[in-house]
Amino acid sequence: MTLRLGDEAPNFTATTTEGEINFHEWLGDSWGVLFSHPKDFTPVCTTELGYMASLKDEFEKRNVKVIGLSVDPVENHSRWSVDIADATGHSPNYPMIGDTDLSISKLYGMLPAGAGESSEGRTAMDNMTVRNVFVVGPDKKIKLIIVYPMSTGRNFDEVLRVIDSLQLTAKYSVATPVNWKDGDDCIIIPAVSDEEAKDKFPAGWNAVKPYLRITPQPNKVKGEGQTA
Repeated sequence: MTLRLGDEAPNFTATTTEGEINFHEWLGDSWGVLFSHPKDFTPVCTTELGYMASLKDEFEKRNVKVIGLSVDPVENHSRWSVDIADATGHSPNYPMIGDTDLSISKLYGMLPAGAGESSEGRTAMDNMTVRNVFVVGPDKKIKLIIVYPMSTGRNFDEVLRVIDSLQLTAKYSVATPVNWKDGDDCIIIPAVSDEEAKDKFPAGWNAVKPYLRITPQPNKVKGEGQTA
């Protein structure tokens, strides 16, 4: 199964470190980050799970729920969490899925259908493609997919930055330029005419090109707040 941006995130029921969940029900009206791991007790993932735990407050203030996945059993996740806390100072404070039958990894296109039906005996290299980050909106649609190699630790500050952009652009008629971060100027989308822009963006804009109009971030400007 190949997932693309805009597709509905496949629903599933799974056993996690916090009990059984139905993914869509668990998300509710929140945004979600599902990030996956090829195996427990691996070095790069250990650093990632600890750092993700340190960002709990940042995700919560953005109304984002975080959930991890590894193909190993939940009991292993619980033992691994002790190592993660020891190595990073933070123990996972979000549910971790035990995908022992590989069904969710297959459902999300991270493993081929012929990968087998058990995590037992599989190495991290066997599961090297289970290194994805999925950002899911409250509408249950996939907003972001990032796939990482095992040797490269993920940048969860970048995931937060993208979520800031996604939440902003979902509400206002703007896009965000290269290296944008919350508070920076934005781009008025081409679908908005100059005449419409006068109402939507009373702070004005700088037309670098007819199709490239730079404006202050709408929700940071007093008096602005019209949605798309």
